[in-house]
Amino acid sequence: MRLSLKWVSDYVAVPEDTQAFCDRLDLTGTGVEGVEKLGSALEGVVVGHVLTCDEHPDSDHMHVVTVDVGGAEPVQIVCGAPNIAADIKVPVATVGTVLPSEDGGFKIKKSKLRGVVSCGMCCSRRELGQGNDHDGIWVLPEDAPTGMAFMEYLGAGDTVLDLEITPNRPDCLSVTGLAR
Repeated sequence: MRLSLKWVSDYVAVPEDTQAFCDRLDLTGTGVEGVEKLGSALEGVVVGHVLTCDEHPDSDHMHVVTVDVGGAEPVQIVCGAPNIAADIKVPVATVGTVLPSEDGGFKIKKSKLRGVVSCGMCCSRRELGQGNDHDGIWVLPEDAPTGMAFMEYLGAGDTVLDLEITPNRPDCLSVTGLAR
């Protein structure tokens, strides 16, 4: 049986230490066969607030933006999306993030695009694996908290346990039964 820790936390307090929680479940006779962290594919993607948006000096379609990603200093990013503008919230892949792609992943690096340093990437839905829209950057609502992990903002980050339920414990075949 697969158990979402987010779901079971609606019924009982789930410890922060997943390993300790799994050890406690093992002591009850419910074996933990696996632990899966959902949303880890987008680790390093945060909600960013675009502070400035200027034309790229050597391009007719690119922009140089300054984005607050919740760090000590804003980052400079070169962006080619037509809908990028100042004072919007967008998902930002920070340097070191590996975005999902058909060929196994795309690592974000500090680079120069036409002579201007870019330290990240403003992302569309398709680049994040959240749909097929690739017409421009995914513009988030104004109330999105700057610097928050993007999967946490979406409410999609979770830990799922793969449990072995023994035949003598049919009460553990539901979330409420396991919480009890």
